[in-house]
Amino acid sequence: MSREVDAFDRRILAALTKDARATYAAIGQMAGLSAPAVHERVKRLKGMGVLHGTTTRINGEAVGKPLLAFVHIDAEGWGKSEQMMRMNVFPEVEEIHSVAGDTSVIMKVRTAGPHALEHFLAQLYALPGVRSTKSFVVLSTYLERPVQASVTKLWPEAQMPLDRA
Repeated sequence: MSREVDAFDRRILAALTKDARATYAAIGQMAGLSAPAVHERVKRLKGMGVLHGTTTRINGEAVGKPLLAFVHIDAEGWGKSEQMMRMNVFPEVEEIHSVAGDTSVIMKVRTAGPHALEHFLAQLYALPGVRSTKSFVVLSTYLERPVQASVTKLWPEAQMPLDRA
């Protein structure tokens, strides 16, 4: 059960990322395996903890939450307090990350608008140890996707920008 993820597994995961409702037969065609082989590999990937289940991606604007913001929280100590982790009770909180750098915690928050974001920030400031926040409001999203199964093995040489003389 502790085998490494191989190229077939990565193709299966890529297919599931594109369409989690695809049949094992359809995934098998993409991965070059039979449907039963795909089924066994999916079971193994779930057992290994590589595959955590199936999710649905919801359009925030369509459900009345068009404002997306990344909130950087500066807090005393490490920052990740038990009270801060309880902020997950608000459905506006999509992600919570403990980070290294100029801030302690970053939250991805989707709200109904600026006033709802302000109310959310008030909840943060009510927590003991929160010193400050910086909110980065998203104007446009060009790429938003789940974890990808593929891994870049050979990075291309970084190119210097062309001289615009």
